Amino acid sequence: MCGRFAYFGNGAFGYESLRIPLAPPFQSYNIAPSQNIPALMRSPLSRELEWAQLRWGLIPFWSKTKQSQFNLINARGEGIDSKPSFRGPFRYRRCIVFASGFYEWQKLQAGRQPYFIHPTDGGFFAFAGLWDHWEGEGGEVVLSCAIVTTRANQKIAAIHERMPVILHEAGCRLWLDAGTEKKPLLALLQPFSEDCMEVYPVSDRVNNPVNNARDCLEPIVLG
Repeated sequence: MCGRFAYFGNGAFGYESLRIPLAPPFQSYNIAPSQNIPALMRSPLSRELEWAQLRWGLIPFWSKTKQSQFNLINARGEGIDSKPSFRGPFRYRRCIVFASGFYEWQKLQAGRQPYFIHPTDGGFFAFAGLWDHWEGEGGEVVLSCAIVTTRANQKIAAIHERMPVILHEAGCRLWLDAGTEKKPLLALLQPFSEDCMEVYPVSDRVNNPVNNARDCLEPIVLG
């Protein structure tokens, strides 16, 4: 599962072969569901890469209201090609959500302990995402997204059983290419290498999205 993440830095993602356009200004140390986040996608018209502001929490295009009864901030990779909420976006509306790192909570007898997970090189994770276009009766339009998840690697499994699907450069190209077939897309939905990430405990300040400063990332010593 991915329920909070952070995005900061200069927007230098690497991945030169993708020719990523200049990212819009954005910084947050504690991004929570229902907030708008920048995501990279193919334009439905030009098919060129572009940035869009998406509400985190996918609203299927067929939903009668924008208040879904389901928690669609994440899309489980298992069965993603057949689930009604995700099969259309999986086939036609895929995106990348970049993150400086994400938070995960470990269940303990005394409560839940948050951890911050970030790339070992200090760069960005590229989360596989899905997006959809919802339009209400009054003409209101909401573009929204979900982050795809898979089983945890060994490092994350000590904290939580799920993690976001994180893509390398070649995987990003496949994910964003409208012509990629289902089989190679499904093959991307694997745990990310544990050697490419670092994990450490942080304070419970991150539990409240009102707290949005760099101290959310500060490591703590567990007693």
